[in-house]
Amino acid sequence: MLRVLIVDDSEPFLNVARVLLEREGLSVVGVASTSADALARAEKLRPDAILIDITLAEESGFELARRLVERDHSGGPAVILISTHAREDFADLIAESPASGFLPKSELSADAIRRILDG
Repeated sequence: MLRVLIVDDSEPFLNVARVLLEREGLSVVGVASTSADALARAEKLRPDAILIDITLAEESGFELARRLVERDHSGGPAVILISTHAREDFADLIAESPASGFLPKSELSADAIRRILDG
C-alpha cells in the first residue's frame, strides 16, 4: 500500500484529503502544517510520497520540496506539489523544482498520485 504524508497549513484540507485518499486505498501515515513538522515526520515515518502545498502560511512549499529531495539522496520519498492555484500560475517554479510532479487540489486522487509516481 502506498504510504503518503500530506503537508498543508489548512486543517480542513488535511482532513478532507486524508479521508479521500484513504477511501481510495492509500495509507496517509501523517500530516504536517509546517516545514519543520514535515521534515521531522518525513524522517520518522518514511512515506513513499509527500504531498506539499506550494504556499504554507509564511513558508515556501518549493523550498520544503528542495530540502526534502536534497536531504535524501538514496531515493527517498517522491515529492508532489499541490495547490489551489493553476499550474500556469507557478509554471516556472514548478519546472525548476525537484518535485516529481504537480497536482491541483481539485484533481487530488489516489489515481492521480499513482500516475505521477509512475512517470
